[in-house]
Amino acid sequence: MTSQPTLPRTGNGPEKPGGPGNPPDSGLQAGLKNRHLSMIAIGGVIGAGLFVGSSTGIATAGPGILLSYALVGTLVVLVMRMLGEMSAANPTSGSFSAHADRALGPWAGFSIGWLYWFFWVVVLAVEATAGAAILEGWIPAVPQWGWALIVMVVLTATNLASVGSYGEFEFWFAGIKVVAIGAFIVIGGLAVFGVLPGADSDQAGLANLTDHGGFLPNGAGAILTGILLVVFSFMGSEIATLAAGESEDPQRAVTKATNSIIWRIGVFYLGSIFVVVCLLPWDSESIAEDGSYVAALDSLGIAHAGQIMNFIVLTSVLSCLNSGLYTASRMAFSLGRRGDAPKAFARTTRRGVPRNAIVASVVFGFVAVFFNYKFPDSVFLFLVNSSGAVALFVWLVICFSQLRMRKIIEAEAPEKLVVRMWLYPYLTWASAALIVFVLGYMLTDTEHNGRTTMLLSLMVAGVVLAVSFVKQRVAGRRGDADAGTDTGMDTGAARDGARTG
Repeated sequence: MTSQPTLPRTGNGPEKPGGPGNPPDSGLQAGLKNRHLSMIAIGGVIGAGLFVGSSTGIATAGPGILLSYALVGTLVVLVMRMLGEMSAANPTSGSFSAHADRALGPWAGFSIGWLYWFFWVVVLAVEATAGAAILEGWIPAVPQWGWALIVMVVLTATNLASVGSYGEFEFWFAGIKVVAIGAFIVIGGLAVFGVLPGADSDQAGLANLTDHGGFLPNGAGAILTGILLVVFSFMGSEIATLAAGESEDPQRAVTKATNSIIWRIGVFYLGSIFVVVCLLPWDSESIAEDGSYVAALDSLGIAHAGQIMNFIVLTSVLSCLNSGLYTASRMAFSLGRRGDAPKAFARTTRRGVPRNAIVASVVFGFVAVFFNYKFPDSVFLFLVNSSGAVALFVWLVICFSQLRMRKIIEAEAPEKLVVRMWLYPYLTWASAALIVFVLGYMLTDTEHNGRTTMLLSLMVAGVVLAVSFVKQRVAGRRGDADAGTDTGMDTGAARDGARTG
């Protein structure tokens, strides 16, 4: 059994934001303002998947999809609480990867860090293609691949400029999402209760929750299938803890983001889906044909509902692209600082921007975009499926990391426990058990590609784990060789000294 890791001491810990007086290459800088962090935290849980993928979940589970969202939302709240506890005690751009490195060992930090980086690089390609499809519909003179290139170049330039540029772009992208979904909930809610003047909402009402086959028209088992369909739309809630390392007050930012996760998920996910299933019967053809949110807006007689939703989805796509590039680059930076990636990834510009990490991430993103256009049904499909379960792997590692880190923090710096996991360790173990259950259930899902996603994700995770263990063994042998060389030199010097005497 290995000895427990210790909290880093001052001056010997993970990367810290650089300041004006620091050398240009010293590290990241505190360029994110509190308003940036607040909006990043709010917008991080509103992904394009909420708008695009919810119709499949509704068709599968009916109104019972609310329970699927509630269960996954509860799990995310618990995982974010654990992550918030560790990140408030030790804010770092590596977030859960750095925590896993200290709590579970280098193999865990290496593996989960690279898997997370891989996930976001693939997301870059998915979102760039989705955004390009919308833009091509508006301006067909530019081909879809051209729009994908333009979007990627613009957001790469934004991230290369400074962390403040990323924060400013994300502030407005997230702001549009928040305002749009807030307006949808208010207007739709008024229609559900029959108090929206001038709206064509004859189908709306709470009766849609129980009519048309009941609340669970496809049985209770559909709730579990619904979980598989919606769980990946929650990925991104952890971005605030990565970004906190570059904020003016990291501990305050992490604490605020962690404490607000409950109402964010409750309002934006459960609130908006509740409105959708109340505005229209769950089996309405328009939900399957047009998408849940477009169909809901159409049912209210709102003109150009499709174009309005396309604009909102495009904003979400650009937000996800912006954050995805930022997140992938900061994870690569953290891996570089810990020696788990090329050292060049850990170099920063005078503005505190990890340029090499950003360029490397976007290059792989461009390669994935190329695969999407050239080999959409083979290579790119493999990339998407093999990164599909990474969210659950990350959450599981967070659970096990928190179980050990709590003891370490309590022993060495209890004053840093400004955020505490509820009912520790029971809720932590319960969360881990639920994640393992979902992973296991994915192996039984052949209808929605769950088994393929799980098997390919496990295969990629196994390869990354194998690389981490080989790396550790090689590093260990080098350490032994260096120690032997030093000993040999000392012995030789002693012998020379003896001869001289």
